[in-house]
Amino acid sequence: MVLVVLFPAPHALATTEQAGHLTGQKHHGPTAAQPPRTSRLPARTEQVTVTGANRASALTRPAGQTSFSSERDNFANHVAQSVADMMVTIPGVSFTQGNGPRDTNISIRGSGDRQAWGLKNIQVLEDGFPMTQPDGTARADLIDPHAYAGVDVFEGPASTLYGNYAMNGAINFRTRKGASINGVEVGSDFGSFGMVNNYATLGFGNKRYDLMIFGSDVRGNGFIANSNYNTSTESMRLRVNLTPTDRLILKFVNNVTDAYLPARLSLNQYRANPYQQGCYNAAQAAAGCASVNLLVNGRYGARQAMSPQAAGLGRFDRRTVVGLRWEHDFSPHTTWRNQFTYDQRHIDQPTSPTSYVGPYDSYAVSSDMTNHAQLAGRPLETFAGVNFDYLDFGSQTYNIMPLGGATRGAMSSATYGHQWNLGARFQEDWHVAPNWHVVVGLGGTYSDIGAMETLYSYSATTTSQRAITASRSYFNLAPEGAVMYTPSKDWTLHTRVGTAYGTPSSSNLFITPQGQYGNNTQLKSQTSVGIDLGADWHPSSTLTVQATGFYEFYNNELVSQSAGVNTVGSYTFNAPASQHRGVVLGVEWKPLPTTLPGGRVTLSYTYDNQVYTNYTEVLSNSTLSRSFSRAGNFIPGVIPNFLNARFLYDQPHGPLEGLGGYAEVTWRDAYWLDNANSLKAPGYALLNLELHYNPPTRLGWAHRLHWYFEVQNVANQTYIAGAANVSDSLQTNGQQATTQMLMNSTGSIYAGSPRAYFGGVRVRF
Repeated sequence: MVLVVLFPAPHALATTEQAGHLTGQKHHGPTAAQPPRTSRLPARTEQVTVTGANRASALTRPAGQTSFSSERDNFANHVAQSVADMMVTIPGVSFTQGNGPRDTNISIRGSGDRQAWGLKNIQVLEDGFPMTQPDGTARADLIDPHAYAGVDVFEGPASTLYGNYAMNGAINFRTRKGASINGVEVGSDFGSFGMVNNYATLGFGNKRYDLMIFGSDVRGNGFIANSNYNTSTESMRLRVNLTPTDRLILKFVNNVTDAYLPARLSLNQYRANPYQQGCYNAAQAAAGCASVNLLVNGRYGARQAMSPQAAGLGRFDRRTVVGLRWEHDFSPHTTWRNQFTYDQRHIDQPTSPTSYVGPYDSYAVSSDMTNHAQLAGRPLETFAGVNFDYLDFGSQTYNIMPLGGATRGAMSSATYGHQWNLGARFQEDWHVAPNWHVVVGLGGTYSDIGAMETLYSYSATTTSQRAITASRSYFNLAPEGAVMYTPSKDWTLHTRVGTAYGTPSSSNLFITPQGQYGNNTQLKSQTSVGIDLGADWHPSSTLTVQATGFYEFYNNELVSQSAGVNTVGSYTFNAPASQHRGVVLGVEWKPLPTTLPGGRVTLSYTYDNQVYTNYTEVLSNSTLSRSFSRAGNFIPGVIPNFLNARFLYDQPHGPLEGLGGYAEVTWRDAYWLDNANSLKAPGYALLNLELHYNPPTRLGWAHRLHWYFEVQNVANQTYIAGAANVSDSLQTNGQQATTQMLMNSTGSIYAGSPRAYFGGVRVRF
């Protein structure tokens, strides 16, 4: 039998708790026909019948799309510093370090591995509210895992339902329900490098309302020079059932990130001094130190090299999101949702020789309808919706002076503009037979980008300016189709053809391949067509296996890479044709259910092979230019193999009931950093150990206390946590730069944490 669920457009996601409170059915937990599961893998599909008046079936995940979930029990019992701790066990997901302690670059099937910061090529939501702004930018800073019940990942091209930028899928983070908290929880995490996180959660709820309020403050010194930080996060979600047919959901998130940043290193610098020790004074710095060259007078002329610490580089940003959704049931079979979200991202980022400052205000509205009917005597679910989002921004860039504290000099540029997207979505999901159902859908988006950048230049006698205008519009369509077949209770087979598109954002249009301000408006939309073929096998209550193969064809793929640490930023280009292919695998196994009932083994593995099939890169020096075909080369920044394996044990009964822990191995393969495939970031394997205790209820008040202790990177390995792609260059003899030359390319590498110890306590009242 088949559970068929529809997932609406990203700006109109119904909360899963809606149907749960109305019907008593929990749609992210076990069903009556299924044994309880603690797996991070999605539940085996079963037939679910929702009865009663004035409700629609739960809208939990896109029909036909490869989906995985991680529930709270996978990350709540340990330090959970960032979104990476929530998602490390999900097949198809990998991550690298961005600019800041919680700026984790999350990748679905390699979509974001090549990013130096933020989340790109995926749509991010929280409780159904959009966390990706209209220009395709999302960041993980505002996510403190302590506030969440789980996360769902929808893999593969997904623009049919999610619109622009859903090139490799979508992520929906689910905050905890107030009813599940039923009181107040306070906790503290503490550990190596001065890390302290104090947090509190309040929650109450019943069938009429559900309220969750969360707040945290985390700070630390960091393990790299100039990486100390202080981040505060507040989150709230309130659901109110106004009538039996009307619900309001109010969402609020606020985050303040105050983080100092080291500079990214070359591979040679990383090998000499991965944690950038002894680098404060650039004139007397130790080997392997990075520096930035700052204009002495902040306008023109002589420059002075300074360390990031002496210069005061960092990120001092604020993000505030407020959303409201109204859900109305016209009948037991038809639900209408209307949603509005306001999102302000204010940046103050002296991250290089220049500092970026400015607000990015966005607004998103959507309306959609879901209907359940019969066609030829078989169930038919229909979804249709429209959405509009608008981004209004104004940012200035200032030269940094070598006076410390990221002192601003003269303005080097100012950019003002907008981007809006108008989209429509449609999907039909028809159960054509008891064990079969077919999904077809179509989505489209019209996008408009308009911006003007003014560049300022200075000399001893004059100040000049140059205005560059960018005005582009794009229209893209995304059809999809899927078939699912469940021949028995142990097997589900599925195949899908999905499509996606992603327009350039305004920030892509003003940095040239030389890494300087200029016109880069020739960029086209990237598009993809992807084929998934997968199977879920659940032969017993002790074993679950899920595997999906994917093959995706990209046209005009948008790829970004760094032109060096002392340039104004990364530049973006179109690769005419490329292919992404691979396999994602998830396994959960209880090897000894009788003699060792608390033992489990989990494994997630991703193989990702991405190559250019048509791309010619032009390299230039001061006297000549040459073209180099990259056809057949691997796309840089993509991790080809990523594996996580956990060996877990939780004592289910007896005097030691509630005591548990795990040993975890994470392996990341080496990957290319440049288009010529001359330079690789080395791979690594890490061992982590964790021990926790949740006292059983029979211990009375002690049951309210939880504690844990863990050791990360037990072997104290030195490894690369994040590496931006580097640019190939042309030597004076007309040959490409050698591997040894590229090893000196700066602006690429952040080291990962050495061995670290963490502990924490949590009390519930």
